[in-house]
Amino acid sequence: MGVLNVTPDSFSDGGRFFPVDAAVAQGLKMVAEGAALIDVGGESSRPGAHEVSVAEELRRVIPVIERLRGACNAVISVDTSKAEVMRAASSAGAGLINDVRALRAPHALEAAADSGCAVCLMHMQGEPRTMQDAPHYVEVVSEVRAFLAQRVAACREAGFDADRLGIDPGFGFGKTLEHNLTLLRRLRELAADGLPLLVGLSRKSMAGTLTHRPREERTAGSVALAVIAVLNGARIIRAHDVAPTVDALRVAAAVQGG
Repeated sequence: MGVLNVTPDSFSDGGRFFPVDAAVAQGLKMVAEGAALIDVGGESSRPGAHEVSVAEELRRVIPVIERLRGACNAVISVDTSKAEVMRAASSAGAGLINDVRALRAPHALEAAADSGCAVCLMHMQGEPRTMQDAPHYVEVVSEVRAFLAQRVAACREAGFDADRLGIDPGFGFGKTLEHNLTLLRRLRELAADGLPLLVGLSRKSMAGTLTHRPREERTAGSVALAVIAVLNGARIIRAHDVAPTVDALRVAAAVQGG
C-alpha cells in the first residue's frame, strides 16, 4: 500500500503532493513501482495534528481518487474517519476505507457499511493531538487485540461480511517505542485472529529512534521493519518508499514459500 498524503502538514511528506496533479503523478509512480493499493489521505494524523473540515478534506481527496481510479487498476483507499468523506470517496471509486478511529466517529459505521467498501480498523489510544503525551497499557498486546476484536464485532453486527474487514495495530498511535517493539515481536498473536493484518511503520519515529536517522533517511530502517512484520504475519504493508519495500517483500515472500 503506497502512502499518498494530499495534505500540507503530514509528518513525512506534507505539502509535496498537495496539488492534485502532483498527487496523481505520485500515485501512478507508486503503482508502477509495484503498489497494489494507494492510500489517499487528506487530513494528517501525526501527533499534534489538528482536524480539517469535511469540505476541505473532500476538496483534497475526491479529485485525486477520481483521477487515479480512471488511470490505474490499483485499489484506491481513502484514509479518513469522516462519514461524509467515506460516502463521497466510495462514489468516486475508492474500494477501501482506512480509518485510524476504527469507525467510532459519528455515523462512520453506517457510512462504511452502506459504501460496500472493505474497511481497515486501526487501534489508537487517545486522539492525534494528544496520543503521544503519555501512552500507558497494562499489557499492550492483549489490550490492542481486545479493542480490535470489539470493533470487528461491531462491524459484523452492522452487516459487514468478514471478507470486508482488516485490522491494524496502529504503530505509533498512542504507543511508546517499547509498546511498538512488543507489538511487532508478537504480531502473530493479532494475525491469529484470522483477518488480514495491515501494518504501517514507514518513516515513523520508531525507525528514527532505532537508526538515529531523520525522516528523509529512514528508508532502510522502514524496509527492515516491513520485512519483520511480514515474517510475523502482516498481509499489507503501508509504505512511502514503494520500490525498495516491494523488492524486500518479494524476497520475504520467497523465503516464506510463495
